[in-house]
Amino acid sequence: MPDLHRNAFVMDGHTHVMSRELVLKTDIGQRYPDGTVDLPRAKEGGLDAMFFSVYTPENYYPGRFETKNTFRVVNLALDQIKKNHAMIELALTASDIERINKKGKMAAFLDLEGGYDLHGDLDLLRALYKLGLRSMQLTAHSTTNAFIDACNDVYTWGGINDHGKAVVKEMNDLGMVINVAHASNDAIIQSVAASRHPVIYSHGGFYKIVDHPRCISDEAAKAIAAKGGVIGVHFGSLFNNPKYWAWQKANNPIRVQPDPQPKTPRILTSQVTTQTIKEVDKEFARELPFTYNGTIPDEYWMHVDQLAKVIDYGVRLVGEDHIALGSDLDGGPELPREIKDISDYPQITIALQKLGYTDQRIKKILGLNWLRVIRQVTEGK
Repeated sequence: MPDLHRNAFVMDGHTHVMSRELVLKTDIGQRYPDGTVDLPRAKEGGLDAMFFSVYTPENYYPGRFETKNTFRVVNLALDQIKKNHAMIELALTASDIERINKKGKMAAFLDLEGGYDLHGDLDLLRALYKLGLRSMQLTAHSTTNAFIDACNDVYTWGGINDHGKAVVKEMNDLGMVINVAHASNDAIIQSVAASRHPVIYSHGGFYKIVDHPRCISDEAAKAIAAKGGVIGVHFGSLFNNPKYWAWQKANNPIRVQPDPQPKTPRILTSQVTTQTIKEVDKEFARELPFTYNGTIPDEYWMHVDQLAKVIDYGVRLVGEDHIALGSDLDGGPELPREIKDISDYPQITIALQKLGYTDQRIKKILGLNWLRVIRQVTEGK
């Protein structure tokens, strides 16, 4: 591990945690034989803090179990953090992160991915804040909900609607980080405009490099940066490697379906009442852990130097103060050859050093940019 990496503050903007712990009854404090994230390997990778991305996926929406699952998974995250207090503690602010790190521990900053409530009930949002949630994606993962368009679902609102703006205002008032990953281009730009605080895009690539709908446009990236926000670069080939995307494109099921006429989002037009949440859990368990298990021919397999080039594209586009890392580890990315799991995080630092980046620029990308935004939003500084 380079000394720079060892001595730097390192924070990942998007690691999947708690899904397997919830349905497989495992413990993130134990070293897993599979997957890409656990606390022992995170420590080996030099991680000081993580956006602990608690996930409520599409499996739970048809039966309208999204709220129940969100509270289950947030409670479990708090229990797992407490259980592993020798290694990790919950952080509510940037100052908390620094205090926890001084003890030699990692900090967990809770971020919700997926619908906490498809209608966006503000009372439920306040309750989650009181539990310790300090960051949240506005979309219901890849699904358009009752207040914001997802980038790869039907476009119902032309971005965000009035209730979406109310959710943004409530998060501003509470001091919660607004995360626009998975939102449509218009929704990102409108959310940034509506917010008093900087906004983050926790994990993705750049549309100019890979024209996947999940990748951010230059226009949206510049809007985020202009407000002081940060863009987290995803670690997967799908969003960063044009050769891999060209190979995969024909088989990719994602098709944006724009519709200029507001209507009820399709996820809310019907409800499945035949399944219990335990039955959904069993179905979901078959997908875990979220790791890419396919075979990639050598010519399509991304190396970490390509990931560094994508980071460099972002730096050239919006500046070194607005680019960070959002790996999506244990979220299924097709990782670079040199990165098998979170313990290989120093490979990023090595790749950035090879680009000739200064130590200070690398430190910003490794974590200081995330820390700055968290401080601005949660402490008003």
